[in-house]
Amino acid sequence: MDRIPVIDIEPFLGGAAWGREGVPAAIRQAAEEIGFFAIEGHGVPRSTMDKLYATAHEFFDLPLEVKQRVAPPQPDFPRGYKAVGFEALAAGNSTSSAGNALSTPPDLKEYYHFGRPAVPADPYFTGEQGRKHFFANQWPARPAGFAEAADEYYLAMEKLSVTLCRISALALGLPEHFFDAMIDRHITAARINYYPRQDDPPVEGQLRAGAHTDYGMLTILSGESAPGLQVLTRSGEWVDVATDKYRLVCNIGDLLMRWTNDRWVSNTHRVLNPPREMAKAASRMSIAFFHHPNYDAKIECIPGCAGDAPPKYDPVLSGDFRDYKYAVTRSQKVA
Repeated sequence: MDRIPVIDIEPFLGGAAWGREGVPAAIRQAAEEIGFFAIEGHGVPRSTMDKLYATAHEFFDLPLEVKQRVAPPQPDFPRGYKAVGFEALAAGNSTSSAGNALSTPPDLKEYYHFGRPAVPADPYFTGEQGRKHFFANQWPARPAGFAEAADEYYLAMEKLSVTLCRISALALGLPEHFFDAMIDRHITAARINYYPRQDDPPVEGQLRAGAHTDYGMLTILSGESAPGLQVLTRSGEWVDVATDKYRLVCNIGDLLMRWTNDRWVSNTHRVLNPPREMAKAASRMSIAFFHHPNYDAKIECIPGCAGDAPPKYDPVLSGDFRDYKYAVTRSQKVA
C-alpha cells in the first residue's frame, strides 16, 4: 500500500454478516501491508471529542508556569503535563551497534498524559506490580471540566479498543474473544499532544515527533486537520496521513507485531515541522489512545503466525516491554 485506507467499521458493529467478514479482511490487509488504517462509523460521539479538544486548548494556552504546576513530581511519573523537550521518540528506534539508545534531538511538542478515570481497589491494581503500572491522574485547577472531558473520552476509546481487538482476532483467524482476557485490565495511557508554533528554527534533525513506532498493541489517534503526520511505506517512501478529529487513525504497535511474528507491521511514523513561513502561526493538536495489554500478558507468537519457522521473538511481558521503551525515549536534557 502507498496510502492509508479508510475503513467503515459500522457494518461490523451493526452485526451484518458481510460486515463481520469484510471489515476484518480490510483491516488484515492494511495491517499486513502498511500497519495503518483510518476508521469511520466507530460510534464515538463527536461531542465527546469536541469537549476534550476545547478544554485541552484552554489548558495549553495557559502560561508555562501555570501548566508546570501539574508537571510530574519526578520524571518517571507518567501522569500530568510534560513540557517541550521532555521526550525524544526517535531514541526508541535508534540504537548503536552495542544495542544502546542513541541521542536524538528532543521533540518539539508538549503533552498531557492521563490514564483510566479510577484505579480499582483490587490487588492486581494496588499490589507491588500494579503500582508500577497504574497511577492516579492529576488535573489542573483550570480549565473547568478538563478532567471530566478526558475521562469521558478515555472510556469511549476503551470501548472502541475492545471492538478493534475483536476485529483483529477475526482478521488473524482466531476466535473473536481471543484477546479479551489479556486486555481486561489493560495499562493503556492516553496523551494529548500539542505542537506549539515555532518561533525559533529547529536544530538539525529535530521534528515535532521524531520517527518512531508505537510500543503497545494498537494506537487510536484523533488529530486536528493539519499536515505533518507521515508514515513510512514498505517501499521506503514517506507518505502523508490526512487527519480529521472525527475520523480516527489506527496503527499497529510493537507488541502486536511481535504477537503476529511480524506478519502485521508496526510501522515507522513521524510528525514534520510546518514550513518556516507558517511556523510562527501553525499549531497542532492530537489525542492518542495507546492501547496496551494487561501488564502480565505474555506476548508470544500467536499460533499459526510463524508457519514452519521458529518464532522470531522470545516471549516478553507487556508491562516490562513498555517500561523499557519509556526509559529510552525520555530526553536526557530533562532532569
